[in-house]
Amino acid sequence: ENITEFILLGLFSNADVKTPCSVIFSLCYLAILSGNLAILLTIRGSHLGEQPMYFFLSYLSFVDVCFTSTVAPKLIIDLLVQWNTISFSGCMSQMFHAHFFGATEIFILVAMAYDRYVAICRSLHYVVIMSRRACYILVMTAVIGVFIHSLMHVLIMIQLPFCDPNQMDHYFCDVFPLLELACTDTRLLKIIIVTTTGVLSILTFVALVISYVIILSTLRTRSSEGRHKALSTCGSHIMVVLMFFLPLIFTYVPMTDSVSNDKVFALFYTMIAPLFNPLIYTMRNADMKNAMKKVWDPHKLLEGT
Repeated sequence: ENITEFILLGLFSNADVKTPCSVIFSLCYLAILSGNLAILLTIRGSHLGEQPMYFFLSYLSFVDVCFTSTVAPKLIIDLLVQWNTISFSGCMSQMFHAHFFGATEIFILVAMAYDRYVAICRSLHYVVIMSRRACYILVMTAVIGVFIHSLMHVLIMIQLPFCDPNQMDHYFCDVFPLLELACTDTRLLKIIIVTTTGVLSILTFVALVISYVIILSTLRTRSSEGRHKALSTCGSHIMVVLMFFLPLIFTYVPMTDSVSNDKVFALFYTMIAPLFNPLIYTMRNADMKNAMKKVWDPHKLLEGT
């Protein structure tokens, strides 16, 4: 008979580290929520939202919060109470949302790279190419494409028979750990998922790297002040792209059959990248710092209450 729930084996088998780790992850999760929401509210509360770069950054912050919220609360609770079951429907829902928000993040990072490319390499046409309508079309196209991608994964999984054992060597429901548990031959499905998700990740990453190489080579002809500002912005983007994409590629282009490595890589794109994104974008960005000072000015906040 088909099983109705899975047991998540989680990140650690050692019971002694579970409670300290749940505290650390709780603090990380709070930092992710507060950091990304601060960026989101700063952009929405200032004139920065009119610029396409910050329009996309506000969506990136929103998606980061959603993506981490798909995984982190369950992980923290499982570590604390060591009650690691998840229902079949809960598992499918978690997998859908993880893929949905993860893939949306990929497209937003691509849109941000495209925005920087247009700003630096096609600056005279920037206002026309990156109009507000174009920005909304980019976001909507990404969301529709990603919804179909995530739904396909769920539809594939629902068709598979699952029987004992129902223990999943992961801390959230993902495609490969689920395929390991299916009591049927899933080699073909693994190949399909590696070629779609894995190759898509690699191609996107390569496209992003090429776009930044073009941008950086174009900057050589600019004045030193213009070059410095553009380099600072692109530097932030490149750091975020590396932190998000490299673990993703290692997960979806398996070098070995080990799922335990995937757990560590998954931690990077579900917890660590969303934690550092707000820091990377605010520490290196003068416009963002100034907007934060204005929006979060204590005198203004007191007047507003």
